[in-house]
Amino acid sequence: MSNQCKKRINCRLCGSKKITQCFKLESTPPANAFVKKEKISEVQELFPLEIYFCEDCFHVQLLDIVDPRVLFENYVYVSGTSPVFVKHFEDYADYILKNFSELKNSLVIDIGSNDGTLLKFFKENGHRVIGIDPAKEISSKANSQGIETINDFFNYECSNRIKEKYGKAGIITANNVFAHVDDLLDFVCGIKNLLSKDGIFVFEVSYLADVINDLLFDTIYHEHVSYHSVIPLVSFFERNGMTLIEANRIKSHGGSLRCIVKLREGKFRIRESVLECINLERELGLDKLNTYKDFFNRIQTKKIELQDLFKKLKSEGKIIVGFGAPAKATTFMYQFSINEEIIDCIIDDSPLKQGLFSPGMHIPVYSSEKISEKKPDYIIILAWNFAESIMKKQIEFKENGGHFIIPLPKLEVY
Repeated sequence: MSNQCKKRINCRLCGSKKITQCFKLESTPPANAFVKKEKISEVQELFPLEIYFCEDCFHVQLLDIVDPRVLFENYVYVSGTSPVFVKHFEDYADYILKNFSELKNSLVIDIGSNDGTLLKFFKENGHRVIGIDPAKEISSKANSQGIETINDFFNYECSNRIKEKYGKAGIITANNVFAHVDDLLDFVCGIKNLLSKDGIFVFEVSYLADVINDLLFDTIYHEHVSYHSVIPLVSFFERNGMTLIEANRIKSHGGSLRCIVKLREGKFRIRESVLECINLERELGLDKLNTYKDFFNRIQTKKIELQDLFKKLKSEGKIIVGFGAPAKATTFMYQFSINEEIIDCIIDDSPLKQGLFSPGMHIPVYSSEKISEKKPDYIIILAWNFAESIMKKQIEFKENGGHFIIPLPKLEVY
């Protein structure tokens, strides 16, 4: 095992050692490990992507943990480059402000605050805001734009420093972060330490029910060490002196869960959404190992379907490019063997990724101007959760006879 990767031996949520491997995806480099041109001759290290199921609390997780510094210190994902996400965060802040108006004017802390997109909306509504993020460049950009951001990983020790300097928070958020943390016990101790008596902790994660239902296997990558569902979370928070009061299903990332948690003695009541999710999860069999074995068989069927399509298009001499270089594209491309023989390049709107080469396979990433130069016949949308907005923007490509391939949740060709 590489010194950049360690293996844990027990469940991240309940500590049980009764954990069983459900399936194994192809090993990949870290999903956001894009490289510069001068590095493309270097072979990037691949890490295992093996999925485990806890037989005691039913939590689904990775046990191979890649060093977080390798994953996050030079992060290239920025929330503010996606209009869809900016709107999502605006609606998110609005939801909290309307439904928890008692917390008006309290301190808001966002863990994994990225470029401060979410905090900006709270700040505009009169809240004091603090961001915490381990990515150096992105933190400094947020600071320069007036969102005070601490460049660090959040843990109990960090929560003490924040509490001393800023006091307790009425609202703590962590979006697409709760799935990234290996030591969740320490993380939650930090939250409890910082949260005011009637405060709330709000986090969004990809929802395991949607992953299984819609075959969203490409949301499995090394940054995501946990694949959350409500049944294990209820008991996890309970054991740690907190209560899950809301579990709302939302559309982002192909299907996510927005959870709201209070301290056990906090005043808010448990809402219907928690029980609704528990019932759904039992119905889908998320508490049974066989559900995940069946899931893997469905992935393999999809792989054959897509490879048959590529074989046909390539035999006709068609040019195919990818659109979108999100983290999920790394898992997708490795699992389905989509290499430079299939796609000529990847188009992405993020200036941070343009001019770089994809993790491991080293396929060049360009801006959308490259489409008119390359004149592809087909664009496979790797960022399939943004398919609608991508297709709307690429009108010229469509008018010139171009076709789109949307691979998930269902293989569709437009």
